[in-house]
Order: sequence, then C-alpha cells, then structure tokens
Amino acid sequence: MQDALFYDVLRQGLWVAVLASAPILAVALVVGVTIGLLQALTSVQEMTLTFVPKMAAMLAVFWASMGFMSLTLGRYFTDTLIPIIEGF
Repeated sequence: MQDALFYDVLRQGLWVAVLASAPILAVALVVGVTIGLLQALTSVQEMTLTFVPKMAAMLAVFWASMGFMSLTLGRYFTDTLIPIIEGF
C-alpha cells in the first residue's frame, strides 16, 4: 500500500469517527456545562448530580442518532475500505 493512500484512508477514518461521535459529545458538553452552572449557582456539589443526567442525555442522543452513525460507518466501509481491500 502506498503511503499517500494509507494516510488518506486514515484521515477519512478519523473524520468519520469525529462525525459519528459529534452528537453524543456535543450533548455531553451542553449538559455538563448546564449542570455545572446549576451547581455553582446553588452550591450543591454532588457527583451523581452531574453523572446521571449526563448519562441519560447521552443515551437518549445515542438512541436517536444510531441510524446516522450506522449509515456513516457503513458508507465509509463500503465506499472506501472494501474497494481498497478488493484492489489488493
């Protein structure tokens, strides 16, 4: 495999990973900042108060965006990796 092809496939794979994980990470960031602000305003410092809502929100977004993630990963596999494997 040529170096340029290897790095191009690696770059595309990393971009697909970013796209697939972006919805979950964005929701975790928003919920974490919101709960942190709420804790700072009320002076309540409970660890489970940040963990449980963040996990629930991430699980809900994962369930809602599962189709998008599967489609993105499947398209990368069929459009990029399979032709390269067939070429060798």
